[in-house]
Amino acid sequence: MTGARIVAEGWGWRHASRRSPALRGVDFTIEAGERVLLLGPSGAGKSTLLAAMAGVLGGADEGDESGRITVDGTPASELRGRASLVLQDPQANTILSRIGDDVAFGCENLRIPREEIWRRVDSALGAVGLQYPLGRSTTQLSGGERQRLALAGVLAMQPGLLLLDEPTANLDPDGITEVRETVDRTVATTGTTLIVVEHRVDAWYDVIDRIIVLEPGGGVLADGAKETVIAQHGDALAARGVWIPGHPISLDRAPNPGDVLLQASEVAVGFGDTVVQQGVDLSVRAGESLVVTGENGAGKTTFVRALAGLTPPMTGSVTAERGFAPTRSPHPYRWRSRDLLTRIGTVFQQPEHQFVSASVREELAVGPRVAKLRNADAVVDRLLESLRLTHLAEAHPFTLSGGEQRRLSVATVLATAPKVLVLDEPTFGQDRTTWRELALMIAEHVESGGAAVSVTHDEQFIRLLGDARLHLTKRVPHGGMLR
Repeated sequence: MTGARIVAEGWGWRHASRRSPALRGVDFTIEAGERVLLLGPSGAGKSTLLAAMAGVLGGADEGDESGRITVDGTPASELRGRASLVLQDPQANTILSRIGDDVAFGCENLRIPREEIWRRVDSALGAVGLQYPLGRSTTQLSGGERQRLALAGVLAMQPGLLLLDEPTANLDPDGITEVRETVDRTVATTGTTLIVVEHRVDAWYDVIDRIIVLEPGGGVLADGAKETVIAQHGDALAARGVWIPGHPISLDRAPNPGDVLLQASEVAVGFGDTVVQQGVDLSVRAGESLVVTGENGAGKTTFVRALAGLTPPMTGSVTAERGFAPTRSPHPYRWRSRDLLTRIGTVFQQPEHQFVSASVREELAVGPRVAKLRNADAVVDRLLESLRLTHLAEAHPFTLSGGEQRRLSVATVLATAPKVLVLDEPTFGQDRTTWRELALMIAEHVESGGAAVSVTHDEQFIRLLGDARLHLTKRVPHGGMLR
């Protein structure tokens, strides 16, 4: 399999629900075997461009297209089997209920002989470090493990064009290294053309040889060898929100832990009859930002769902202290939704799982209306402005970029001013500018006497907002707290 050649000529796209184009006037040629990092601020259209190159963007009912994109001289929308795309959302990548079948699915559609399919399945799963039986249910995988599964599926197809959209956003540090090295080996061996969307240059710098920077709503802002683009445009790109090495972020804050709000005691969590974590003890305090870390599959998401009252623990207890709990029960999982609304707000790992309205503005107004807040409109306007979503106020939440959806999901929770924020990967998909704005909002919430519990692999977030840390280890009987 040889690498694919991609040509964009005056290409643009406007989503059907938007007045302004996501992209326009995009011109470039990517030669076979090149390794390209696609950069740009959040909402610059990077994911849209990847979908176009993969030929899966949609028809005229979903938007208006201008110009054209070809792969090996054929319009991308007419080509099948040449390009493989790993989407930003880990769950959207999962197709079938068993791991082996999911990886085999693409190969089966390409009519590869059965014996060769299963050889490729075993090889691809080994390459991404997903060491589970082929019959394991995909519903039992964490978000990071699903991302590895998706990568295995596209590697098994041996494409000529590999398109990766934030492929390491939900991975632990070891997983990031493993996936990056797997991709590097694969493209080196096969000559596959690689295009990666990533906000952080340093994450893929050693793998890629070229950088293309997109202008939001426009064309190409910069294009060239990685060293040249960084040298000539590094400071300007950092100012526009691109993560450039040598431009760190700092937060001026002084943690001041106060009273305990939630207490977890000997908690065990899992799914069905399977225990993924047990013996967890934890105190959530006002005025403190706590981070939950650990490798993929350690049960971080499952644990914080129990902490937030969305599911009961299998054993042990999660209790709210007197004064914070409603009169009906100290156990959050027994509270009514209205009780939770102003006490514990949860941001899910997949943002779209919590969207219920047809526009960004309506989505932000749901919580304040249910909570019967008098200043609901003012709260919505303030959040739209602070998280740079004002220009998208009338857009449907499902048409937003991954980073924009994440900011909206955080804003919907902040809208009702809960005392405790529980956030699952709150910074994924964010450029440098929006990352800082999200971090500041969380820091301000904590400094005002609230509490934050964040599941994260983001080392910078851990450094700046990790006042306390709960580290969970995969398949061990106890998780302990570090302060």
